[in-house]
Amino acid sequence: MSVVLYGDGQHKCVAFTDLVTGDGIQANQFLIVNNGEGILLDPGGNLTYKELLAGMAEYFLPAHLKYVFASHEDPDIVASANGWLLITDAKILIAEEWTRFLPHFCTRGTTSGRLNAIPPEGMWIEVGGAPLALLPAHFLHAVGNFHVYDPVTKILFTGDVGANMVSGADAGTSIHGAGAFAAHREASGMNGFHRRYMGGRKVCRLWAEMVRGLDVEWIVPQHGASFRGRDTVAAFLDWFGDLECGPDLLESMNYQLPPRL
Repeated sequence: MSVVLYGDGQHKCVAFTDLVTGDGIQANQFLIVNNGEGILLDPGGNLTYKELLAGMAEYFLPAHLKYVFASHEDPDIVASANGWLLITDAKILIAEEWTRFLPHFCTRGTTSGRLNAIPPEGMWIEVGGAPLALLPAHFLHAVGNFHVYDPVTKILFTGDVGANMVSGADAGTSIHGAGAFAAHREASGMNGFHRRYMGGRKVCRLWAEMVRGLDVEWIVPQHGASFRGRDTVAAFLDWFGDLECGPDLLESMNYQLPPRL
């Protein structure tokens, strides 16, 4: 299923939400097009490649793809890199920490001259003349990790931050309101996922403070439903910015030898 998140004739954002079936984890893929030029966000792996390519054709010709953005290095993020490099002239944007890892997904030589390393502080890019911000989100959950902010739509694409465990059929929905956000957080496994995968309350707080400085109306993660409306975004940032997670929860018992057989 594809969902048009925004479209004004010149600028368009499209989400693909149900391309993964079977054993793979549900994942969302995103296409941003401006003035006929495009960027794919977190295109996924072999489970999504053919279906995403076919779904894109309704909105955009792959030949005009300028960038493929990878928020981090996980297979459900960018294991399909080889396919996109072979059929387009797009450059892959990925944290500089992962530029020597990504070629392991690709045929030898395919990535030569095609990887654009994102510096740790992030950067701005343009797609068809429209600016997009690549924002630092390190340790949330990867060492080198970035999110994409689209000032035209006021959408923040947050990768694994905000991930919630719902089916592909439900992933195209949006959660509205602080109360609905709290209920969804409990029902969808968000608390457990974020406590296990995020890098500690300090980085959650720093990220939330950065996002509060942006004009964000919609948080759209790579897994599950999205969070729409300023009150929903505020509730999300209040929760996430004070989240105990990762190393905050470790005790010495986590680093003991397991019992011998």
